[in-house]
Amino acid sequence: MNSYTHALTNEQTTKLRALLQELGFDFSPKQYTLFFAQKNKLSVAVYEKGPKVLVQGRDVEEFVQFELEPKILGEAKLGYEEVHSPEMFEAHFGVDESGKGDFFGPLVISGVYVDRGIGRKLLDAGVVDSKRIGSDNRIRALADTIRKTSLGLVETVLIGPAKYNELYEKFGNLNKLLGWGHARVIENLVAKKPACPRSLSDQFADARVISAFLLKHGSKIAIEQRPRAESDIAVAAASIVAREAFINWLERKSKELGIRLERGVSPSVKDTARKLVEMNGPDALREVAKVHFRTAHEIAPNDYPAPPPRENWQRRN
Repeated sequence: MNSYTHALTNEQTTKLRALLQELGFDFSPKQYTLFFAQKNKLSVAVYEKGPKVLVQGRDVEEFVQFELEPKILGEAKLGYEEVHSPEMFEAHFGVDESGKGDFFGPLVISGVYVDRGIGRKLLDAGVVDSKRIGSDNRIRALADTIRKTSLGLVETVLIGPAKYNELYEKFGNLNKLLGWGHARVIENLVAKKPACPRSLSDQFADARVISAFLLKHGSKIAIEQRPRAESDIAVAAASIVAREAFINWLERKSKELGIRLERGVSPSVKDTARKLVEMNGPDALREVAKVHFRTAHEIAPNDYPAPPPRENWQRRN
């Protein structure tokens, strides 16, 4: 293991700083961190966002097991995942998406098959939810590791903006579109691994939304959804593979257009959208962006209507 990351409370952050000082770590400034410390080729960075700790370098596992977990986190999980979460090592598909909340770019849905052997290797390689990884290079390196480790049992459905906008208008809401995409990934994985008994994803809608779109191959697989499913190694792996495809698409399209398509829905994203409309007209947004977002209406109100209130899929008690 050469890296480890974990969320921290503010109290744990303070205790960790004191522990590192006690252990003789050298501190130095680093962008976006609350503090950064090094000792004997082992580095510990606590990032502002979260906050979260990232341990990298030599003897990561030893530091986590003998210092971080017992003295700061108050739990022993590293190396005991099969005890705490045995279902994570049973054969299943993990499915996750990227780009759902980004104005520019595609919606990407990926799935990864995991069993006991694959799950252990992915954990040891440092696979975690993609939202906990700030480096694109790290995303790409881990995605390559995931493809090799899972023996090719990886599937990705990339829905480019033009197709996304067409499907969104057809389905009428995002949950149905997501259900359709998840079902396509699951179908493709079942064709490769017919004996896999279940699929797991984060809870975005009633599981029947996915089941309704499953065809012959996927009709018998159990569809599971739960909050924070990204803690499952298969779902975390799927999130990384999907994220890689998303950032690669954005980079390719940015080079093609000669203008940087940024992530999210920030003011700079809106500025870029305005430039595209000024250069190529409002229809240009359909080729690079999700036009049901309020951003499209704000940029070109005569061409894109304001979005309706969000649909609540959960049943009211």
